[in-house]
Amino acid sequence: MTEKKGWFARLKDGLKRTSQSISDGIVGIFTKKPLDQETLDELEELLIAADLGVGPAGRVVDTLKKTRFGKEVSPEEVREALAEEIAGLLAPVAVPLAIEPAHRPHVILVVGVNGSGKTTTIGKLAKSWADQGKTVVIAACDTFRAAAIDQLKVWGARAGVEVMSRESGADSAGLAFDALKSARERNADVLLIDTAGRLQNKKDLMAELDKIRRVIAKQDPTSPHSTLLVLDATTGQNALRQVEVFRDVARVSGLIMTKLDGTARGGILVALADKFALPVHAIGVGEQAEDLQSFDPKAFARALVGTS
Repeated sequence: MTEKKGWFARLKDGLKRTSQSISDGIVGIFTKKPLDQETLDELEELLIAADLGVGPAGRVVDTLKKTRFGKEVSPEEVREALAEEIAGLLAPVAVPLAIEPAHRPHVILVVGVNGSGKTTTIGKLAKSWADQGKTVVIAACDTFRAAAIDQLKVWGARAGVEVMSRESGADSAGLAFDALKSARERNADVLLIDTAGRLQNKKDLMAELDKIRRVIAKQDPTSPHSTLLVLDATTGQNALRQVEVFRDVARVSGLIMTKLDGTARGGILVALADKFALPVHAIGVGEQAEDLQSFDPKAFARALVGTS
């Protein structure tokens, strides 16, 4: 039986496509010669191509210029310096998702476009908290997708948590209201609310999310206590647009990034942190519950650039 890899090993494997691209580029650019402006320009282009964003790429290169210009520098030294700089950029947004005991339940609205991994992420969070002994309720309020409801029921059964649902096309706000009522009666720790992700009609999405917010606030004026946006790393620069839309529509309080194991665009997380400064609560590199973990900026930065 193959031994299960640790989280950093899985993260490194997941980010291999991104790190290989960056690492190969660095090897191609840097040889044992004094660091000059032409080399720095090539490095900046490489980092922008890896979706790190113009601002972060420029700051990384500026730091190298200040500390290493005119000196001989090896590819490994560049990777180490890159990892350190990227970890520094990401550190302010690395915020674990905390459940406030004062809220019973702590209400979490989960938003994101269809296909982002939203439903699976809800299942993973539910299982993680249930395994810690917390009482969790899931409201399957993406009532337009029968597959999403079925998927949540599978995760619910796996985690031993209640999943509240209705027939396809039912009123999602009414379901959210009933789910909160049930969760309060059970004195549950957490209520996770899945939502629809139909970005093609922003007005409908906004109206639906506003309605959910209004009806749950009738029972608990402080809810939702967290609004999480789930993003698919493989969408690259499109993730920036999704954050802009959902931040305006849903008042997003934090991000979770999935599918980092299927992309050469892992650097997009750096660009998101730089542009929006929203907390990054967790990242995912696979389908299993343990493949979603709290965001560690140092581990991510080292995996991103291919250092051990």
